[in-house]
Amino acid sequence: MADDSTRKGEHIAQENPQGDRIAKVIARAGICSRRDAEKLIAEGRVSLDGETVTTPATKVGNNHVVSVDGKPLGEPDPARLWRYHKPAGMVTTHRDPQGRPTVFANLPETLPRVVSIGRLDFNSEGLLLLTNDGEIARRLELPAGGWPRKYRARLFGKVTQQDLDKLAEGVTIGGVKYGPVVADLERSKGVHSWASVTLKEGKNREVKRVMESLGLKVARLIRVQFGPFHLGQLAEGAVEEIPAKLWREQLGIGRKKHAKEQP
Repeated sequence: MADDSTRKGEHIAQENPQGDRIAKVIARAGICSRRDAEKLIAEGRVSLDGETVTTPATKVGNNHVVSVDGKPLGEPDPARLWRYHKPAGMVTTHRDPQGRPTVFANLPETLPRVVSIGRLDFNSEGLLLLTNDGEIARRLELPAGGWPRKYRARLFGKVTQQDLDKLAEGVTIGGVKYGPVVADLERSKGVHSWASVTLKEGKNREVKRVMESLGLKVARLIRVQFGPFHLGQLAEGAVEEIPAKLWREQLGIGRKKHAKEQP
């Protein structure tokens, strides 16, 4: 039988069918990630209008007060977006069980809590987009958005443009279907080549796997573009904020929804 606190939490969830899930609200306030927010809820450390929340399904309306450890949340930070030049030799996670260096541990302390838009493998480098807004992250990550990812790949093995053209129709490797990949040979000398590679799905290790299907090894992989955003001349390890006006226009997000954002 459910105790009184459980029934209260369920009642709150039922009374607020509109609004955002409470874990999302906590994450937007910069307290922690959604996953960690759910842990706080499970530990009984989150309240809504003074009542302990027991379910992450709870919805929060504009006039409700969410507190963590008895402290009300502040106003959510304005949505922001950054370009980051990820070096090779880092994982795109907040914590790594193997103790490897992480992207987030090496970001400037002046940045608020951010999430990455997609990931880059440990040995991959180049453009990684960062945001403090989960909705922006999902908008850019979803395959339905069709945002192109462009890379420069250093290849080991003999290859011709005709070989690379085989990827344009998509390939199936180990039962996994990969969509069309546009690969253009930039220059080649013996068994060493550079190619530009553009794809839209961005599945795990996709460039490396499709190149392996051609008998090629990717010796270096640099992402130079994600959607409308480019790496440009951004130095390795550097972070640069993208003006809100620019990314709003590119993503089709109006000023009204994000009225508090920076111009």
